[in-house]
Amino acid sequence: MTSAVPNALTVVRLVLVPVVLVLLAADGGADGPARTWALILFMIAAATDFLDGYLARRWAVVSPFGKLADPIADKALVLGVLVVLVAVDGIPWWPVAIIAVREIWVTVGRLLVASDTVIAASPGGKLKTMAQLLAIWLYLLPGTPAWVDDAAWWVLLVATALALVTGVDYTVKILQAARASRTGGRASA
Repeated sequence: MTSAVPNALTVVRLVLVPVVLVLLAADGGADGPARTWALILFMIAAATDFLDGYLARRWAVVSPFGKLADPIADKALVLGVLVVLVAVDGIPWWPVAIIAVREIWVTVGRLLVASDTVIAASPGGKLKTMAQLLAIWLYLLPGTPAWVDDAAWWVLLVATALALVTGVDYTVKILQAARASRTGGRASA
């Protein structure tokens, strides 16, 4: 197999990101048809995240494009939707800021050491992503009772805590990889 299918799924996710954001912004928190479409397309985009990674691992077809574009597409989807939710739904900005700083740092840090070391996604990082996606899904559900937003808030707080904990873990791994690269050795990450 080639990396064409996983890479195509990543491209689909990249294309869906601005569409989801525009629909969500156009809805303006009104829970209308634009929000429903934003939710549906968000779910499709989130599914491509899992499917492209699964296929790339199963077929052993990791590509340079995939290594670069996949995390960018993931972060663009999550951070983009969270920022729009701050603007249109008024969710508090500070968890989004913490998550954004963590995501940008970890992505840049991984890319800085990528020529020498691959820092794989940790179980905590995967759990953080699942919590983020669940929180976003709950926030995007149109016409729900207030307790759903309350649940979304608590899940977002869990995602924020996981972002902090895994951010520290990735920082240690990135610094170890950078140190090993300078000394000519390989870091075990």
